[in-house]
Amino acid sequence: MDICEQLRSKLKEAVERSRADGMLLSGGVDTGILAFVARPSAGFTVALKDSLASDLSYSEKISKLLGIRHKKMEFTTEEALATLPEVIEILKTFDLALPNDISIYFALKLARENRISSVMTGDGADELFAGYSYMAELPPKDLGRYIRRLSKNWHFSSGYLGKALGIEIGQPFLDEDFVRFALEISTEFKVKDGVGKYILRKSFEDLIPAEIVWRRKEPIEYGSGSTKLHEIISNTVTDEEFQSARNEVDIKFINKEHFFYWRIYNEVVGKIPKARDDEIKCPCCGAGMGTYHCPTCGFSRPLKESYQLGP
Repeated sequence: MDICEQLRSKLKEAVERSRADGMLLSGGVDTGILAFVARPSAGFTVALKDSLASDLSYSEKISKLLGIRHKKMEFTTEEALATLPEVIEILKTFDLALPNDISIYFALKLARENRISSVMTGDGADELFAGYSYMAELPPKDLGRYIRRLSKNWHFSSGYLGKALGIEIGQPFLDEDFVRFALEISTEFKVKDGVGKYILRKSFEDLIPAEIVWRRKEPIEYGSGSTKLHEIISNTVTDEEFQSARNEVDIKFINKEHFFYWRIYNEVVGKIPKARDDEIKCPCCGAGMGTYHCPTCGFSRPLKESYQLGP
């Protein structure tokens, strides 16, 4: 059995152990492959209204191809801003990745409205198979070390949001047996000619349309169009407010948007939990953090430090 056959077999087993009625469907390679393997009863896709949300068209194509009932929903900027306090309270974070989380929240809420109690996600595929563009720039040895570190420290918001909304989350790529298998695959199979997730794509290229399986990576906020929220939110904070916060609050705010999220965090969550003696202290907010990322404020170590810290 070659590596592609093994990967398909292992993923099929992981899907069986992570069965769910619905799926968060972006139409990208990760959820496209999972949809092909799992054949869920319904797929859910959301987008910011009046944005160039590519997920809507790609998810429609994969749904029609596989005969999956497809539910779509567009949320407004006003709805996104109104939802932020609830999302921040659930996740207890003021990370700049919150537009991603807002999209996931709306998709899970859409699933619940359609009486779906369990949803599958593509969490973990990018981390295991070098799906992020910056990972393709690392030498193979360093990439392997970095992926192994990620597998011990990853943090996905869908589980917390699902729990808050009463929806069970299935994550086949995070299945323990599948993770062990994926970590053993050489990084030279994961990145080829600058293309991440190469072996994952190659394993399904004869089964899924090329425009899906070779679709370039787009973060959730881009595919859903919610990236527009960054500028909109930043513009709600004046220069005077931001400068005052920098002088008065003992947090190294990255930008106005970061401060905006913290202000909500301060209202709905409260004080930042300080790092314990046995934890690494975040240099940005003072909270306890993992090896490379702070789940409270979103601070991340420079890439070089992330893969050089330990084995």
